[in-house]
Amino acid sequence: MPSTALLDRLRQIVGANNVLTEGDLIAYEQDWRRRARGKALAVVRPGNTQEVAAVVRACADEKVTIVPQGGNTGLSVGSTPDESGQQVVLSLTRMNAVRHVDHANLTMTVDAGCILQSLQEAADREGFLFPLSLAAEGSCTIGGNLGTNAGGTQVVRYGNTRELCLGLEVVTAQGKIWDGLKGLRKDNTGYDLRDLFIGSEGTLGVITGATMKLYPKPAAQLTAWAAVPSMQAAVQLLGLAHQQLGAGLTGFEVMGQFALSFVARHMPQLRIPFADMEGAPYCVLLENSDSESEHHARERFESLLERALEDGCVLDAVVAESIAQAHELWHIRESIPLAQAEEGPNIKHDISVAASRIPDYVEYADALLKRELPGVRIVNFGHLGDGNLHYNVQAPSEGDPKAFMRDHEDHVNHLVYEAVAKFGGSFSAEHGVGALKVDKLQKYQSPVALSMMRAIKTALDPQGVMNPGRVLPLEQ
Repeated sequence: MPSTALLDRLRQIVGANNVLTEGDLIAYEQDWRRRARGKALAVVRPGNTQEVAAVVRACADEKVTIVPQGGNTGLSVGSTPDESGQQVVLSLTRMNAVRHVDHANLTMTVDAGCILQSLQEAADREGFLFPLSLAAEGSCTIGGNLGTNAGGTQVVRYGNTRELCLGLEVVTAQGKIWDGLKGLRKDNTGYDLRDLFIGSEGTLGVITGATMKLYPKPAAQLTAWAAVPSMQAAVQLLGLAHQQLGAGLTGFEVMGQFALSFVARHMPQLRIPFADMEGAPYCVLLENSDSESEHHARERFESLLERALEDGCVLDAVVAESIAQAHELWHIRESIPLAQAEEGPNIKHDISVAASRIPDYVEYADALLKRELPGVRIVNFGHLGDGNLHYNVQAPSEGDPKAFMRDHEDHVNHLVYEAVAKFGGSFSAEHGVGALKVDKLQKYQSPVALSMMRAIKTALDPQGVMNPGRVLPLEQ
């Protein structure tokens, strides 16, 4: 049992006001989806990297485990404490400074606690684009984005968070500081430690700072909404968009009409294009960014859609005529998870399959689930441009959603993940493993890969101080 001396030491490091042990700590102790609620020994809020290092050393000395936390918006229960009351939650939200913008190098160096939206706005003020964008951007932090290798809506053009990062600052499990913030695009000097910590979900060390890529702002950005006759047609449209727009294709989302029907029901103020069109089970949202002009962008976009209509992979389409219209179209897409929550509890999946195999996967998995669980409803939407679907399962309309979750969640997960494995995909595309999917990693990852992961964990965190039970199971 840790002594009160540890809490006193932590208060000396970060100040008494930044060591929280009493009061309402639910924002730190419960995950965003309310799947788990733990109890922390303390929530510690350091103000700089040196304080993080001192906190880690203090906890390591007492063999008290640490749960690094950013905005606590993760979807795999990876940043909340267990129920023991003996873990320290290390919240980095006070570390929210933009340290430096290098205009010539097209980089921005920031604290890990920077809110993603604040980072986007800081880049915009300097005349640049930071392209990482996801639904939680108003509350998630860049450190959390890096820790989970977050994806979002523009991966098709700019890649995951990993591809946007040129350097990290990390506090190791021993409380030492590694400064890897050089911001170099070429640095071939041994193992890539940066890539090791990105996606590690706080199990190897604490990311405290990052150097991120910036891009020139596009001269124009256009959004289109298209109705398509099948998932295969959506993939065909994706191929045409790659051919005709090239790097201008910055977003490509697919949405099942059933998913959109939830938005129509629970958010009737939103006008959904082609909602009642027969023979159009899916809609696609496309974004085209152009470095020349809006006229050039619109010309290329309309040429693409004309070709798609001729080829039959699009039944009808509309191009937003204003920024407000574009925002409204994106708002419809981003409202699907909220509308689904209004519909009732659901079984969520964040899967990836090669884009070319997604139509066959969907056909196979749909048929399998409907055969095994008659009446089940599939809420299928996601980032088709990079092969990532949020393939969610809702209870039959006449059933009890909570009872369905209780009685069938494990079976549904088994069916979905077995189908993903059959088609060579991944059970976690962008949400990470956390505590929720540790058993899935053990089942679907290769023994060789798991052995290497354990060796890395043991080498960098031999005491098992950093976020135990996440990604890899606790040592027995």
